[in-house]
Amino acid sequence: MASRRLRAFKRWMKSHGVEYSDTLDFIDCPEQGISVRTLSDLHEGDVVATIPKTACLTIKTSGAWELIDSAGLDGLLGLSVALMYEKSLGQDSPWAGYLQLLPRQECLPLVWTLGEVDSLLSGTELHKAIKEDKTLMYEDWKENILPLVYSAPESLDPSSFSVEEYFAARSLISSRSFMIDEHHGSGMVPLADLFNHKTGAEDVHFTSVSPNQEYEDDADSENSDKSEPSKISDHDERASSSENSYIHSDSDHSSMSGEDTMMLQMIMVREVKSGDEVFNTYGSLGNAALLHRYGFTEPNNPFDIVNVDLELVLKWGCSLFSSRYCRSRLSLWRKLDLSGCASEDSEYFEISSDGEPEMELLTLLYIMLLPDDTCHKLDMTICTSDKVSRNIGMILSEKHDITWDTSSEISKEFLLTEKVCGALLTLADIRESCYGLKSVDEDMEALKGCCMKERKLYHSLVLRTSERRILEKLRTYATEGASRSRTLQNISELPQDRFGLFLRISHLDHVSESKQQPPSDMVHNDCGVLGNEQNSPMIE
Repeated sequence: MASRRLRAFKRWMKSHGVEYSDTLDFIDCPEQGISVRTLSDLHEGDVVATIPKTACLTIKTSGAWELIDSAGLDGLLGLSVALMYEKSLGQDSPWAGYLQLLPRQECLPLVWTLGEVDSLLSGTELHKAIKEDKTLMYEDWKENILPLVYSAPESLDPSSFSVEEYFAARSLISSRSFMIDEHHGSGMVPLADLFNHKTGAEDVHFTSVSPNQEYEDDADSENSDKSEPSKISDHDERASSSENSYIHSDSDHSSMSGEDTMMLQMIMVREVKSGDEVFNTYGSLGNAALLHRYGFTEPNNPFDIVNVDLELVLKWGCSLFSSRYCRSRLSLWRKLDLSGCASEDSEYFEISSDGEPEMELLTLLYIMLLPDDTCHKLDMTICTSDKVSRNIGMILSEKHDITWDTSSEISKEFLLTEKVCGALLTLADIRESCYGLKSVDEDMEALKGCCMKERKLYHSLVLRTSERRILEKLRTYATEGASRSRTLQNISELPQDRFGLFLRISHLDHVSESKQQPPSDMVHNDCGVLGNEQNSPMIE
């Protein structure tokens, strides 16, 4: 039997023109929330629901539209005001039957206490990002919403627009909102937000069609990309148009107009057997992004990544070389039109779920460890129009008297010298140290004994262990790369193809490095090469 809140929601949907197939079964679990299953087989192309855009809670449909518009607010900030306003009306809101189904807030790290963020997320990709989010969103509230409340009519209850309510609204928007169209922007879509996420398992697809327009399968449409997420993230509004898809429209005109002549349809894109859950997918997201945006993680997520900050790489460099040396090598790397991933004021490199680092990181480490004369020649011959593979290949082919095919592209094997692999091992250890004193085995044991009811602890442990397993794979990747580099004893026996050329150059360069005296700003001891503290300050 449906719960009381589900019965109220079904009555609300009927009164607002939301129609859904009687094969859909809504399950209300106290611990896991609402999920959608099917009572009979569903087939590709089946239309399982239609939702009028007038039933969606957006800036344009909210009773606070004039207030929001007069304040010049838009995007997720404006939608937050619309959501808080409708919630403040209680049963008088046209969306009361829908809003009563929602929790006050979702359990996103955004609404965790600072103590919880520090204790549970330390070392993870989210630790710094969440603290920055909290600061920026507080500033948004103080600069935009607080003045709005004070200047609004007396009927507006200030307690409904407090900073706590704003953060709660943002957590709901992050985990539940969709980009509808260019006129409405993002909004809350009743019924659509009840379908749970499963990575790589999209069962139902959302699209916009005219009421009198028959459904045409948009699976082959140029505008359709099932790999794109359907939900919208509140992490970065500026990126929402590129990182998150619109609900696909079959009519360009309707998306641009201000008239609500369109309906949203929910259409099956593959078969689902009777009794199975029907999933939406929010995109190809790693656990850090899932926890950040939606408040949950997935064990063994194939899209997990670990980031290594450029700052950390430079810290490693300064442990071996002087600050001046590191700056010059970094400058040379940038002259090759290379850079890491950028986020706000930081630059970083991604390590994939299988432990493989980005080419840009390998290239930076390779340049950091090249002999001085090779780097000097490379620096002197760089042309802005040349590609990185041509630049490095050209210089090393001249150095070793090897014919270089200018159409060749750099292979990662080419860059995996023993020293580069050693640098990767050190970077993995430095990155690992960010998690604190507990070992990865201790984290995994804690996860095994953790109950799903302890939601914050459980998902933070899934994130920590998934990231640390990637670092273990990075160590394996580096160790195997070093082993392959050491086995290249007779380069004349290597194949004469492009791959063989890469290995030749890497091997010869490695031999050259091993014979060269270290730079004057390095010192040796019995444990290896260590930086001279007086000559190796951190990069300024």
